Amino acid sequence: MIYDLIIAGGGPAGYHAAELAGRSGLRTLLAEKRHIGGVCLNEGCIPSKTLLYSAKLFYGAVHGEKFGITVENAALDHKKVINRKNKVVRTLAAGVKARLRDSDVTVVEGTAEITGMKPGGNGDTAVFEVKIGDVVYAGRRILVATGSEPVIPALPGVREGLDSGRVLTNREIFDLKEVPESLAVIGGGIVGLEMASYFSAAGSCVTVLELLDHVAGPVDREISGILQKNLAKRGVEFLLNCRVTEISDRGVVYTHVSDGSGDLKCVDADKVLVSIGRKPATEGLGLENIGVAMEKGRVMTDLHGRTNVPGVYAAGDVNGISMLAHTAYREAEVCINDMLGIVDEIRYNAIPSVIYTDPEAAGVGETEESAAEKGIDFETAKLPMTYSGRYAAENERGDGICKVLIDKRLRTVIGVHMIGSYSSEIIYGAAMAIEKGMRVDDLKKVVFPHPTVSEIIREVITGF
Repeated sequence: MIYDLIIAGGGPAGYHAAELAGRSGLRTLLAEKRHIGGVCLNEGCIPSKTLLYSAKLFYGAVHGEKFGITVENAALDHKKVINRKNKVVRTLAAGVKARLRDSDVTVVEGTAEITGMKPGGNGDTAVFEVKIGDVVYAGRRILVATGSEPVIPALPGVREGLDSGRVLTNREIFDLKEVPESLAVIGGGIVGLEMASYFSAAGSCVTVLELLDHVAGPVDREISGILQKNLAKRGVEFLLNCRVTEISDRGVVYTHVSDGSGDLKCVDADKVLVSIGRKPATEGLGLENIGVAMEKGRVMTDLHGRTNVPGVYAAGDVNGISMLAHTAYREAEVCINDMLGIVDEIRYNAIPSVIYTDPEAAGVGETEESAAEKGIDFETAKLPMTYSGRYAAENERGDGICKVLIDKRLRTVIGVHMIGSYSSEIIYGAAMAIEKGMRVDDLKKVVFPHPTVSEIIREVITGF
């Protein structure tokens, strides 16, 4: 049998593409070496959100007196939180598997390795050979959707720590049976901040070590500053401008890069989370066997998801462009549409990003920093979130803000950034405005429901 499409990887890009392809009549095979749903469903997005929601409820119970609520002896039971996380993951994974079955997708457990290709005869496209386990399958097209894996720094003590269980990645931290008394988080990006938020609420003494002078990477600098301040108020300690040099039996050894002294210091920690970033997972795929172009470990693709080899596509983290599950979904759609002859392409100017801490932070489009670097002539307006009646009603002394950027010449919305309750649910509207090239005068005519936190966008754009 020759499949119309063989997909390597069962994460968001892979399973979404498989479902779309199967429903469109393409004979589709999906190979996954670990768990259907990939990192996002099993070891990332979904597990972290279940933990963070429990932490949010716990914080509300403990600090509810300002809202007229008193809860005696409130406690967070970490084991029950983990058990619920597992239940949620199982439920969602079962749903994905059911959709794949309904779409007539063949699912094979194992690592896919491309072993070669045979040119098609009589004008037919090439046929690719893919080995999964001991079986070789043939397909007219391949979609590489193997996702990413955590970057493991080559520092003394890291490998030994991983072997002993003292050093954790995103995979292991979601299965901790007990809350550690102390936790050091190496890396102040999204994963590091979310885990710092949960374990601090759960009772750990948490320290975040970050090489940069700010947290949250490319997030709007003012937003990241407010987020850091809020997490610090809840007990998370931040060490910025710090370079980690070693994982010792005692904890994390580091030096301040800003003072130039080179003096070594140590943060005591029972557990250490390594969250300094992720890299495309391409090892062992056999891409070199068919000449797929790579750059610094990532698969090179165009805006249609095509690689340099006709019939071979890539979507999701493996292309290294935008390592977010929702980007992977859209890239998968673009790839399948291209296979079906439907004109489509991915655009990366309106991909929202969310940090699901409490408070939530979200942004889409250009930040003030990125717009300035690109030489865009822009204008900014911002307001405190307290201009929203609902935000004021639900937050005591909340310091959230909303910021909107427009192109001065075109008057189009080019960036929206916010921190505060419901930011994750509001940001899609801003993404739509940027995606559609909406002018700020058109956005002013949109009716926002009242009272909602989303009204803050309407309030902010009155400043233009």
